[in-house]
Amino acid sequence: MNERIVAFQGTHGAYSEEAIHRHFGDDVTTLPCEDFADIFDAIRRGKATHGMLPVENALTGTVAGAYELLTEHDFRVQAEILLPIEHQLLVPEDMAVEDIQRVKSHPQALAQCADTLQRRGWEAVAAYDTAGAAQALAEKPEPNTAVLASALAGKRYGLKTVEVNMEDEPGQNSTRFFAIGVEDAQRRDPSKTSLIFAVRHKPRALYDCLGAFALRNINLTKIESRPLRGRPWQYWFLLDFEGHWRDPGAEAALVDLLRQASMVKMLGSYPAAFGGPNTGNGA
Repeated sequence: MNERIVAFQGTHGAYSEEAIHRHFGDDVTTLPCEDFADIFDAIRRGKATHGMLPVENALTGTVAGAYELLTEHDFRVQAEILLPIEHQLLVPEDMAVEDIQRVKSHPQALAQCADTLQRRGWEAVAAYDTAGAAQALAEKPEPNTAVLASALAGKRYGLKTVEVNMEDEPGQNSTRFFAIGVEDAQRRDPSKTSLIFAVRHKPRALYDCLGAFALRNINLTKIESRPLRGRPWQYWFLLDFEGHWRDPGAEAALVDLLRQASMVKMLGSYPAAFGGPNTGNGA
């Protein structure tokens, strides 16, 4: 398959589709999927060559479900994309902002605008996704109802923007996406590496795992624990570090990590993006 087909969760006009075009360009076919699992299934079945997966938001944190699927499948992270998120308040042409009583959108978008919505006294109503909420409102307008979505979605579905930058921290809201595929990314430095690991149940287990990187002066840009599904009170860790896994120091650190950890899964090394929430945050 020579044509690039990139699967994403949501409807045309979603932020994930915007991230696809930012990374792959306009000459790419996009494939909407109902949920994250369908992205992985589309790649596995050959319906898509790549997937675009949101993994972290600057305001609301890690998208745990995305990482769980990365743990369960053997696809590789090929790139990270940092996309500024600017939520527009969209309404049908004949509605004014004074008429709004409720706002529909994806739960993540509602969470990113929670303080703003509460201050206005508007009810937050969860929907399938941002662009899907825009499409539904355009096709079947509801009284006193607006949506939060991208400018792209508003333009695509013919809705009017009555306010911009609805997020609680305008200018600070961005989402980190992973472009995933079957193959390893072509190396282009500076690189970043992402992996998942679990520790043994013993004293200083996490200390010993992280020491593998500290001893070699490797900068960690993300470390976060998540519950192990199906194993109450057990955890796995998300870890990002600066550099490529084939760098001599990184290779040695990973060998040590494999000795110390109970499980290690490499997600991939990929070109590092700049200007996002992880930039300059050594861990």
